[in-house]
Amino acid sequence: MDGMIDIAMAVAGLAMAALLFWPRVARAKLWRATVTPLASIIGSGFLILGPILTDSFGTWGILAMALLCLVGYLFGAAIRYNMERIDEPDLDTVTADRIEWLSSWALAFAYVISVAYYLNLFGAFAARIFGAPSELLGREITTGAYMLILIAGLTKGFSLLERMEQATVSIKLIVIAALVAALAVHAGVEWDGHHLKESGMKLGPIGSIQLLFGLIVTVQGFETSRYLGSHYSSGVRQVSMRLSQWIATGIYLAYVVLLAVSFESGTFALDETAIIDLMRSVSAVLGPLLILAALSAQFSAAVADTNGTGGLFAELTKGRISPKLTYLGLVGTGLALTWLADVFEIISYASRAFAFYYALQSALAAIRAWVGGAPKRRKRRCLGFVLLTVLGLAAAVFGAPVEG
Repeated sequence: MDGMIDIAMAVAGLAMAALLFWPRVARAKLWRATVTPLASIIGSGFLILGPILTDSFGTWGILAMALLCLVGYLFGAAIRYNMERIDEPDLDTVTADRIEWLSSWALAFAYVISVAYYLNLFGAFAARIFGAPSELLGREITTGAYMLILIAGLTKGFSLLERMEQATVSIKLIVIAALVAALAVHAGVEWDGHHLKESGMKLGPIGSIQLLFGLIVTVQGFETSRYLGSHYSSGVRQVSMRLSQWIATGIYLAYVVLLAVSFESGTFALDETAIIDLMRSVSAVLGPLLILAALSAQFSAAVADTNGTGGLFAELTKGRISPKLTYLGLVGTGLALTWLADVFEIISYASRAFAFYYALQSALAAIRAWVGGAPKRRKRRCLGFVLLTVLGLAAAVFGAPVEG
């Protein structure tokens, strides 16, 4: 079986690489606009989400993944509607303007927490290079990564670090293709031998909902399309966001389905790097590949969000808080989270922060749907966005971390 898995991995990885570097795809405007949100959605979440859902929900993790993707898509619909109406500022009310301003602040603070999330995963996966999981070593590596980013930000060294982004996106997608192919062959062999697994949930209904609320950050990232206005038109950004969510949903569902039927709930130790141990039982090659993908993806995402946070704070304060001052605050907050909370708690904090941002965007969409929206669809759209607002606020308040 090992030979079959290795061949499948090689074929899938090479096919993905050929697709990504095919000039017709690489130079396509829509694909370039799609890559940014797609890379963000399936970045860090892909590494940790499978083991979490398999351990907590068993085979029902498939349904949990579908629900997460659906919620993400609905929040994306609210943001797409705001993008569609962004050229009609005269119709905005004072309340809408205030919500827009507040949501920008919410996003800025969400990015601060997301950088902590990315770099703590970076530290955890980097520590695995030296053997068994080490919480202390992971935190020390995370601290070092924060210091590197701070030095780069204070000395205008981000341009060098940002050049990593395109390469890391390609590495991540190639490794994901290889991982899904390996799991597909593994599950096929298990099915042929009648060894496919089936397991139940560890949580009750309330605990399950709270956990899903705490995992929203793992399907977050589609909102980046909204902030690419200097590069793409509103129409292209809306289509690219929708396309990135469709592709990410397909990848996530294939991944979780294969993982859920290959491993039983409670049969493995759940931590932030559990995917490495699970995949080593499938193929010895996958462990190192996943560490490579994790390190490249997490660091580049942290650099992008740090840079974006500096720009957001400067814009919101009209230059009173400079990007360099923002970097100092971001690093200070991140180090506090690193040493006072575990990765699963940070994931929950980040999810709640993004859920609050999505709630505000949904409220903004509800106001815009009511004021100046198409008369025939006004009430239905407004009601839908109000329900999304309530859902986002509930996630922000009740989201719970994974019990590792």
